[in-house]
Amino acid sequence: MRKIIFSLAILLSLFTTANAQKLMGFADSTATQQLSWEKQFDVQLSAANMDTWMKFLTSHPHHVGSPHDKANAEYIAALFKQWGYKTEIVTYYPLFPTPKTRVLELLGSKPYKAKLQEPFLKEDRTSGQRAEQLPTYNAYSADGNVTAELVFVNRGIPADYEELERMGVDVKGKIVIAKYGGSWRGIKPKVAAEHGAIGCIIYSDPEDDGYARGDVYPQGAFRRSDGVQRGSVMDMPVYPGDPLTPGIGATKDAKRLEQKDATTIMKIPVLPISYEDALPLLQSLGGPVAPAGWRGALPITYHAGPSKEKVHLQLSFSWDLKPLYNVIATLPGSQFPDEWVIRGNHHDGWVNGAADPISGLVAEMEEARAIGELVKKGYRNKRTLVYCAWDGEEPALLGSTEWVEDHASELQQKAVAYINSDGNSRGFINAGGSHALEPFFNEVVRDVIDPQTGVAINERLYARTITETPEANRAKIIGNKNVKLSALGSGSDYTPFLQHLGISSLNLGFGGEGSGGEYHSVYDSYDLFSRFKDPGFHYGVALSKTAGRVTLRLANAEVLPVDFNSFYKTVADYAADIKTLADNMRSQTEIQNRLIKEKLYDLARDQTKTYRAPEVKEAVPFLNFSELDNTLAQLKTSVEEFQRLYISATRLPVEKQQQLNTILYQSERSLLHEKGLPRRSWYRHQVYAPGYYTGYGVKTLPGIREGVEERNWQEARESIETATRTLQLYNKQVNAAIALLK
Repeated sequence: MRKIIFSLAILLSLFTTANAQKLMGFADSTATQQLSWEKQFDVQLSAANMDTWMKFLTSHPHHVGSPHDKANAEYIAALFKQWGYKTEIVTYYPLFPTPKTRVLELLGSKPYKAKLQEPFLKEDRTSGQRAEQLPTYNAYSADGNVTAELVFVNRGIPADYEELERMGVDVKGKIVIAKYGGSWRGIKPKVAAEHGAIGCIIYSDPEDDGYARGDVYPQGAFRRSDGVQRGSVMDMPVYPGDPLTPGIGATKDAKRLEQKDATTIMKIPVLPISYEDALPLLQSLGGPVAPAGWRGALPITYHAGPSKEKVHLQLSFSWDLKPLYNVIATLPGSQFPDEWVIRGNHHDGWVNGAADPISGLVAEMEEARAIGELVKKGYRNKRTLVYCAWDGEEPALLGSTEWVEDHASELQQKAVAYINSDGNSRGFINAGGSHALEPFFNEVVRDVIDPQTGVAINERLYARTITETPEANRAKIIGNKNVKLSALGSGSDYTPFLQHLGISSLNLGFGGEGSGGEYHSVYDSYDLFSRFKDPGFHYGVALSKTAGRVTLRLANAEVLPVDFNSFYKTVADYAADIKTLADNMRSQTEIQNRLIKEKLYDLARDQTKTYRAPEVKEAVPFLNFSELDNTLAQLKTSVEEFQRLYISATRLPVEKQQQLNTILYQSERSLLHEKGLPRRSWYRHQVYAPGYYTGYGVKTLPGIREGVEERNWQEARESIETATRTLQLYNKQVNAAIALLK
C-alpha cells in the first residue's frame, strides 16, 4: 500500500510540475515562487488606505506652485520612507503662467459678459475653496487684447477649415470658437493661428460633455452648464516639458531661452468656457448653417458665422518660474541594481484632482506599500524598483520630462521599462504600450480578477468586445481573448521615457463605467469620485494588482519577457495601413479632380448656399516602399528564429542571461533616430509619436504617415528611408540576441 501511495505521490508531483503555470522569462521553479509572492501581495492591498490618502491629497487644490502641492509631495515622500524606500524630493523650476486678467464679452445690441466661474455646491465640500483655486484658463495661452467677429470652427482641426473654405467663411482677423473633443485642446488655437485667427475660445458642448450624456452634477456625474475644462494649450507635439529648457532639466541654474524664443507657447490668446457662457456667443453667429456633423446639443441652430456682433477677448498672465516637486522612491535590486523598473503616476491637479490623477496615484502608492510589506517577509526584487510621483504633469508633462532630460544618460543605460498610470475609474482594463510587451501583458491580465464580475479582466474585456462587434464580424474574433495594446501617443508621463529615450513603456488604467464631466473642473473632487467613479476603490485595488504584477515580474524575471514577433506583426500592419492610405488618397484625388474639371461639383451643390468647390489637388505619387518591405521581411525571419530559441533562455548561465537582458531592454533604443521626427527633433521614436495635428492622438510610423496625410511627398520619402534604417538597427539587436541564445 505504501508503495502504491508513494507512486501516486510521484505521479501527482510530475503532473503538478507539468501543469505548473508558465510565466514568460521565468523557469518553472521560479515561476511558482513568483506566483506565491503575488498571492501574498494581493492579500496586502487595502482599499481603505486609498480612501484615506485620497481624502488628504484632494483636501485642497494642488496645482504647480501651490502650498498643498508641496504638502502633498512631502506627505507622499514620508509614506514611501515609512515603507522602506530610499526617498527624495527632486525640485525643478519650469515656466508656469497663471492668469491676471480674463475678460470675454459679446458686444453690440445684446451684450453679454461671460461669468468664467464655477459656483460652490453644498454637495461638493471642496468646490468653494475659491481663494486657493486656479481660475478657469488655458495655460501657455498668449497674452492678448483682441476684438473681432466670431466664427464657429467645429473641433478646430485642419479638416474643419477646409470645410469652412468650401462654405466661403474666412477666419483671418477673427476670433474662433471651437468645441472640445476631436483632438487635443492645444491643436485648436495652433490651427486657428495658422489660418490667421487672432483669438480662440474653447467650450464643452453638452452633446459631448453635459446633459445629453446623463444627469449633471450633483444629481449625476456629467458636466454642469457652468462647468469648465481647464488645461494646457502648449504646443506639446513639438516638445513637452518646460518651454524654456528644451532637452535639458529645468534646474535652478539651467540655461533658459528667452520667452519670445520658446516655440511651444501659443501665439494667440485662448480661453476655455462653459456651455452656459458659449450659448450667447453661438446665438450671435450668422452665415451658413453648420454642417450636420458640427451641430451639438444646445437649443439653437448652429451657424458657422461670422457673428453679427463683435466679441472682445482680453487675457494677461504672470509668467513666473514655479517650483515643482517630484517624489522619487527607490528599492535597490538584490542582483541587478543597475537595471531599473520604473513606475509612475503624477500627483498635481488642475484643482482638487481626485479622478485626475489621485485615483491612479493612490493605487500606485498602495502597490508600493504592499511590496514593502513583502520585503519584511523575505521578498527581494532582483532589479531596482523606482517609484515616482510626478509633479507638473497637467501643464505640460513638466515633472517627468525635466527628470528624464536631467537623467537621460543614466536612464538610457539602466531603464528596463516604465509603467505609467494616470486617472482610474471602474469598468474595463485600458492598456497601451510597446508591442514587444504585449504577450507578457496578456499573461498578467489573465491572473487579475475583475471585482464586479468575478472573472479575469481579460475575459470581461473580451465579453464586451464580442457584444459590441456587429454579428456579421463576430466569427473573426470568437475565442481571441488577447488584449491588444494600443499605440501610445501623448497625454501622460510615459512620453519622455518612450518617445525621447526609447524606454519600453506601458500605460494602464480602468474605465468605461465611470464616465462623467468633472474633468479639469472644481468638481473633480473626493465627493464626486466616491459617488460616481469608483465607490469603494475596488478598481483601485484592481489597478494595484495589475500594475503590481507587471512591475514585480519585470523586476524578477530571469530573462526579460520580450516578444519581438509581436512587435514585428504590429509594425508590419502599420506599414500596410499607410500603403492603403496612400492608395485611397490617390483614388479619391483622381475622382475629385475629375469632378472639379467637369464642373459636377457646381451642378450638385445646393444653389441656395454659398459653397466653393475645392481646388484641384496635386496627384498622389507612387511611393517606393520596397526597401521597407524587404527590411520587414528580414525582420520576420529573425523574430521567428528568436521566438523558437527564447523558450530555452532561462537555462542560460546567469552571466549570459544578463548579457541577453541588456540586448532585450536596449532594443527599443534602436528605434530612435538622432535627428528626430520632421519639424520636431525632440520626438525621436520612429514607430510611436503624438500627431502633429492630433496632440494626444497617436501616429504610428509617424514620419511616413504624416508626410502622406499632409501631402508632403518629399518628407514621406525621406521618412520611409529613416524608418527602414531604424528597423534594420532593430533587426541587428534581434540577431545579437539570437547569437547569444545559440
